[in-house]
Amino acid sequence: MKKTRLAPFFFIAACLLFFYQPLGAVDRLPDFTGLVEQSAPAVVNISTVRGQVQRQTPMPPSGDFPDLFQHFFGQSPFGGQPFAQPGPQRQRPSRQSLGSGFIISQDGYIVTNHHVIEGAQEILVRLSDRREYQAELIGSDPATDLALLKIEAEDLPVVRLGDSENLRVGSWVLAIGSPFGFDHSVTAGIVSAIGRSLPNETYVPFIQTDVAINPGNSGGPLFNLQGEVVGVNSQIYTRSGGFMGLSFAIPVQVVEQVVAQLRDDGRVVRGWLGVVIQNIDVNLAQSFGLDRPRGALIAQVDPRSPAAAGGLQAGDIVLEVEGRSIEVSSDLPPAVGRIRPGDEGRFRVLRDGSEIELHIQVGERPDDSQGQRSAGRADPKSGLVLIEDRLGLTLTPLSDAQRQRWNLEAGLEVTQIDSSGLAAQAGVRRGDVLVSLAGQSITSLEVYQQLVEQLPAGRAVPLRLVRQGSPLFVAIYISE
Repeated sequence: MKKTRLAPFFFIAACLLFFYQPLGAVDRLPDFTGLVEQSAPAVVNISTVRGQVQRQTPMPPSGDFPDLFQHFFGQSPFGGQPFAQPGPQRQRPSRQSLGSGFIISQDGYIVTNHHVIEGAQEILVRLSDRREYQAELIGSDPATDLALLKIEAEDLPVVRLGDSENLRVGSWVLAIGSPFGFDHSVTAGIVSAIGRSLPNETYVPFIQTDVAINPGNSGGPLFNLQGEVVGVNSQIYTRSGGFMGLSFAIPVQVVEQVVAQLRDDGRVVRGWLGVVIQNIDVNLAQSFGLDRPRGALIAQVDPRSPAAAGGLQAGDIVLEVEGRSIEVSSDLPPAVGRIRPGDEGRFRVLRDGSEIELHIQVGERPDDSQGQRSAGRADPKSGLVLIEDRLGLTLTPLSDAQRQRWNLEAGLEVTQIDSSGLAAQAGVRRGDVLVSLAGQSITSLEVYQQLVEQLPAGRAVPLRLVRQGSPLFVAIYISE
């Protein structure tokens, strides 16, 4: 009888539990309304004037914009034909809504992307209350895609800057910007990765999110749930030309460092070592005695660089800079860039299986055009001296012209390669120049033969080579 009487109570409890779970989950979803009301007034729309164009083509040529955005310009946001209206041919200034920005000081300093204002003859800023100002470009930094503007105004609303270093994967974030010119549009999502390295973006460990970002969002702020700016929206990954679920923001810690220099000096200087680096895979990690792939492998050191003066060598693996762990090679440039030129940095390095600490006075990063060497192929040679070795290679000494072209003191050129040999399996190619093997410099054919004969079986060894002027390490596994 008691069990029968209790049955309805169990049924009611089960129903309450069933309905309580989803309601609780809904209650835990973030409410962005207060954040938007507080922060949106400090977000601005940025337009530029870029010279004279025909009336029929009011949008600038797509070549003025990054490839990511070319699909969108010249089209209505609703599809169909471009906004251009037919009419007589006449010249007029081209004004195009390009992006967003945010105010960081009450006296009118504004942060945006470099690519938003690049090449602009005039920069116009529109506030949330529809006021417009002509902005002065204080400075921009292409390496981080950041720019600092200034308008003549007072008592402006400002954003609060947060801490991107404490941002965690899975955190809610929100973007405010002007996609396709629609001012103060709000999109939200989560952080899907941090410290993301992108091609040709050396100094920025990007925040990756799934927040919907489109043309016009560039330069706008990325907020955390506390209403603090944690990043500047900069890029999207796309195959279609539209948003595909991956967007990338510049961390606010990078923004603060760059903006401070632009505000004080109008330009950015950052630390420089003068090395060529590469990532470490499983085979290279084994060949250098690492427990797992980590660190930045030094493939080449400029003999006139701060790295050379500080004792850094090709084949070293940088594990830490100023106490910060270097997990992948892309971690090294921003870590060095944070050190002010002329200051001394602490580098923990793995060399010959042992960890050592080097104190290196970093220099100022030169222009990208300085110090670049030709990457052309070597001139054909006559009278070749060939050897066929245990690794499946046919090699020949370098000519004086090759040594001078690639600034090499030693090395042998690969003239033929056995496609089934150990070297081919490791990725060595015809035309590569072998510089060192197992940490030993290859100064002659005889030295190379001795090194190959002494290679231990059953383990991987590092081989340093130069491929079309660029240094590279590969790991060769000696199976017999």
